[in-house]
Amino acid sequence: MTSYSPCAAALVAAMESAAAVDPAAAVAFQGAPGAYSHQAVREAFPGRPALPCVAFEDAMEAVQTGRAGRAVIPIENSLHGRVADVHFLLPEAGLHIVGEHFVRVRHCLLGLGTLAEVRAAQSHPQALGQCRQRLRGWGIEPIGYFDTAGAAAAVADVGDLSRGAVASKLAAELYGLNVLGEGIEDADHNTTRFVILAREPEPVADGVPVMTSFLFQTRNVPASLFKALGGFATNGVNMTKLESYLRDGSFSAAEFYADIEGAPADVGVALALEELAFHTKWVKLLGTYPRARARD
Repeated sequence: MTSYSPCAAALVAAMESAAAVDPAAAVAFQGAPGAYSHQAVREAFPGRPALPCVAFEDAMEAVQTGRAGRAVIPIENSLHGRVADVHFLLPEAGLHIVGEHFVRVRHCLLGLGTLAEVRAAQSHPQALGQCRQRLRGWGIEPIGYFDTAGAAAAVADVGDLSRGAVASKLAAELYGLNVLGEGIEDADHNTTRFVILAREPEPVADGVPVMTSFLFQTRNVPASLFKALGGFATNGVNMTKLESYLRDGSFSAAEFYADIEGAPADVGVALALEELAFHTKWVKLLGTYPRARARD
């Protein structure tokens, strides 16, 4: 996204002004007002000013520079997996994960008229793909757009009754659109996990279940990943997520993002991380924070 449509730009200006009054309370997010990231801010930080940002880097920079006290960034989706680029941006930002939040993504068909008048619907390609069967059943042509909320704002700007948008109910409220269909996604488990970022780590109260997130790079030797992860099994540490990715076009050694249950101060976790460090090139802790929901 490079710019906001006129309808969204007016909202952005008002939200930026509100955030500037108390930057420490402001929470940055990526996307146009009404994006699911905006919804995450409202749910996780009710009553606090939300600061829209064009790119993930801008949301993180807002925290780095003090324009916002927190940033809420999507990291994975139950249907589409890892959110692109976030794993690269997290270590570069120098911020700490201090929380997590899950948003149940309920897509809505939005428009200015009635369902019978809509001939085409625009949205982010992922959102359109998640509603493919419903749109096809209605005979509505899907049209790709860079952002769900941006698509809704564009529909409001253009004023064409035959054009709809697939976006959140919040976007309908913000841009004065009608909700022509709610919960139109084909899968009923569509959920996005967000992480909450801050400049400094935050202590977690005793007795609260916690997660720890970290990155590491394996050595380019046989069984390197097996050896690196062995300590978690032997010390009874539950690893809830492990995902690999390649950096800078190199195929020589993978980098990994991982989530575990527990804190580095726990004996088992401490021993597991010590063994991990011995068998890897480097380990970078991203944060220890309260667990938002149990991992089944």
